[in-house]
Amino acid sequence: MSHGSTPSTGLGVGAPANAAWLPGSLIWRVGLLSVVAVFVQIGVVSEVPVFGVSVDLSPLLVAFTGLLCGSMVGALAGFGVGLLLDLSLGQTLGITSLTFTLIGYGAGRLRELRDPQAALTPLIVGAAAATCATVGYSVIEFLLGVDAPVSLELLREIVLVVLIDTALALPTWAFVRRCLIGGLPEDPRRRRRRAYTTGGLSPISPSSSRRGRASKGAAGRGSRSAGAGSSPLRLLSRASERER
Repeated sequence: MSHGSTPSTGLGVGAPANAAWLPGSLIWRVGLLSVVAVFVQIGVVSEVPVFGVSVDLSPLLVAFTGLLCGSMVGALAGFGVGLLLDLSLGQTLGITSLTFTLIGYGAGRLRELRDPQAALTPLIVGAAAATCATVGYSVIEFLLGVDAPVSLELLREIVLVVLIDTALALPTWAFVRRCLIGGLPEDPRRRRRRAYTTGGLSPISPSSSRRGRASKGAAGRGSRSAGAGSSPLRLLSRASERER
């Protein structure tokens, strides 16, 4: 991520002209969003069961933060959100932090390596984050020897949570992007892509077409002038042949 001054579209977002790689506004936005989201998750969202299970939007928040800000910010956000959840809910300390750190880092690496621009990318990333959060938490608890019921009911809850989070992925993505858009530096890859799609580097842009037509016109005039210059020579050669 580097300096930028022009807003972009799609997954990419713009930043003020004086934005640095990790501008202070981005840190404050991510921190404030994480704290508010944890309290909303604990006090509101988890208290409204859907199909008998509690909805958990925190994996979506962490994944989309990483998808927008990169692997380092995503990992830090995941660690902070997971630690707040573990402390607030009295869970085994460190399990949620570890799971969410991996989710945020993985989403950030996806952005840095692939830079996906498809409209369904948030949906896929949200489904993957929900799956990793629910399955990863259960697996780590099992490995640590924590008493946790392993049954078909647990599998049903995991599937329902993943499906509900997937359905809520797009609105959650829009909300997270709206909250962080003002503090994000612009990726130079998107500037190059935007320049190409708008004609700046395109070989079929209007300016290129005009240059191509001008060069073709100059070549045509050159060939005509060359032909006109050689026609008297051809006439003299024909006259000398007739005299012979």
